[in-house]
Amino acid sequence: MGETINANDIDIAYQLDGPADAPVVMLSNSLATNYSMWDKQIPALTQKYRVLRYDQRGHGGTQATEPPYSFDGLRQDAVALIGALGLDKVHFCGLSMGGMIGQQLGAKNPEVLHSLTLCDTASQLGAPGMWEERINMAREGGMPSLVDPTLQRWFTEGFRANNAAELAPVAEMIKTTPVDGFVGCGMAIDVMDHGDLLPKITTPTLVLVGADDPATTVEHSKVIHDAVSGSEMVVLDDAAHLSNIEQPEAFNTAVLAHFGKH
Repeated sequence: MGETINANDIDIAYQLDGPADAPVVMLSNSLATNYSMWDKQIPALTQKYRVLRYDQRGHGGTQATEPPYSFDGLRQDAVALIGALGLDKVHFCGLSMGGMIGQQLGAKNPEVLHSLTLCDTASQLGAPGMWEERINMAREGGMPSLVDPTLQRWFTEGFRANNAAELAPVAEMIKTTPVDGFVGCGMAIDVMDHGDLLPKITTPTLVLVGADDPATTVEHSKVIHDAVSGSEMVVLDDAAHLSNIEQPEAFNTAVLAHFGKH
């Protein structure tokens, strides 16, 4: 089960699954989730890999420090966790905010990476200020006020209509995210511009995106794919933002193929 370790001066919640002597895959969660968002990946990935899941700063069981946060700081959290656990290199796979951290790692810490997978993410999300409304909602109405609009962005209409049992735990993750964690990470996303970092990434990279993702679109992924030399891109049909939950088999197939090459 999950444990906590002090790294980069905070307590980080993590879980390790799979064979102790296998290569390590590190999974990095999106905003307003925790590492259980990867549950559908674990049975497939642990057949060949040791899987490290962790909660971002201010999410799940990881300590929430006072906002604002920065992506350089979130990168340092990930590197410190790898070091604290005595790991060498990992196959890093991040979705949305996790993919934004992955871009930082690819540019600044290639020495800890076998491969990089950037899922449903972006290098920049519009002009600064677009996150102000969501941050204000969290501060004034609490995280429950963000559940419905977030689920609408994260899953296609068909999935939402037919998978109430799968939506319930996701809604709970959103609802229970500490406000400071959401606000801190939201402020980091608001001012993010990783355009200059992308050409510096030389680690073998897969860019993966749901065809129907309205939050970090196929176009956002194409920007990353075009800027990262030698990267591959996969678009998953019938999937929105949390493509790993909506289309787990296709997602698992794509990432396992990428890990296997590198």
